[in-house]
Amino acid sequence: MAKKQKQRVNKEIKADKVRLISEKGEQLGIVSLEDALNRTFDAGLDLIEIAPDGSPPVCKIVDYGKLKYEKKKKQQQSRKRQHVIKVKEIRLRPTIDEHDLMTKLNQGKKFLADGAKLKITLMFRGREMSRIDLGRDVMERVFQELEDVAEIEKDIPLEGRRMSVILNAK
Repeated sequence: MAKKQKQRVNKEIKADKVRLISEKGEQLGIVSLEDALNRTFDAGLDLIEIAPDGSPPVCKIVDYGKLKYEKKKKQQQSRKRQHVIKVKEIRLRPTIDEHDLMTKLNQGKKFLADGAKLKITLMFRGREMSRIDLGRDVMERVFQELEDVAEIEKDIPLEGRRMSVILNAK
């Protein structure tokens, strides 16, 4: 991964002549670096190299501390807007008892109420693979119990020894 190039500020700028832009965004033309730095320090601001690849490089007169602060605030806002969706998983077996199933489904309802997605995984062991119909019956009972609070997002029939389904809250 390429390293992000740091913006050059004030004395870090190496060009002899620069295309200068004022703090208001006006083009001031091509001036020597010394002249640009003098104008910048007279205004009590900083000279930042915006386009180092240009010929001559484009520099702007700005308050560097304020620019860094605004950039940091923008990043914080974008991070705040990102919403991470949690997926909670409930694991079942085809031979699960009715009361155990209800307990797990009640917990699943709580997960859905909290805004998480619910992944229900039915695991088969050993000779249970020959009785996949038992697993389908358990999944049907799960769908009947959760049909009022959840809808199927992604139905995954049988992968290896697991049968999975992902549910969303209604």
